[in-house]
Amino acid sequence: MKHMKKIVVLLLASMLSLPALAAPLLLAAAADLSYCIDDIAAAFRKEVPDAEIKISTGASGNFFAQIRNGAPFDAFLSADVDYPSQLARLGAADGSTLTRYAVGRIAIWSPDPKLDVDKGLALLRDPRITRVAIANPATAPYGRAAKSALERDGLWEAVQAKLVIGENISQTSQFVQTGNAQVGLVSLASLRSPRLAGVGRYALVPDTGLAPIEQAAIVTKHGADNPLAARFVRFLGSPAARAILERNGFSIPAQPAPQPLR
Repeated sequence: MKHMKKIVVLLLASMLSLPALAAPLLLAAAADLSYCIDDIAAAFRKEVPDAEIKISTGASGNFFAQIRNGAPFDAFLSADVDYPSQLARLGAADGSTLTRYAVGRIAIWSPDPKLDVDKGLALLRDPRITRVAIANPATAPYGRAAKSALERDGLWEAVQAKLVIGENISQTSQFVQTGNAQVGLVSLASLRSPRLAGVGRYALVPDTGLAPIEQAAIVTKHGADNPLAARFVRFLGSPAARAILERNGFSIPAQPAPQPLR
């Protein structure tokens, strides 16, 4: 019996001496990052080799609602600044970690060679076009940007009957690619992805009079206890992450140089 007790004590001592396993980093990433977030995560793992990262992508507005209601994401990479800022005001995220990491652009895109996208949004007046895809303006910042551009050009009311609404910008691109819409207002990042590069033709939508599509990340309340969350958000400002974002069609906002990872 004494021998067994000694074994149990030794086992417990051995277990207590083992380093605690780091919790996985749970990321909520805007759908426009679908094509580059894995590359960014891989670059981060070069800095933190043992990091386990689990990524969910979707509409920023949906993630905002989920995190506000306690969803266990550690960091939120939104397609705008407003959603993470609101989370900070609600106490669901740490406002001091708010980081602007990219600026997006929207483009008018069609795989149909008979449609001249160089006409810009005026192309949508063409009677041949009966289906126009945009992301949901209520939940997707790129959908909100598309609506603003259409309103600016006096086209919002004219295209109402033609709209095909995607849950997020990734689904919006899929609608066009699969022929469920003839034309789409999508993110430039989507069109730079390996899946869509070279498919059809696109033209950037002029951003005159439109708010820039600034994208921001933030550490959530849940992520406050996971040191990887703050490290990853800081990493978005690193040269490695910026190079990936630029390669995928994003501009980089002016911001202070990131602090070294600790």
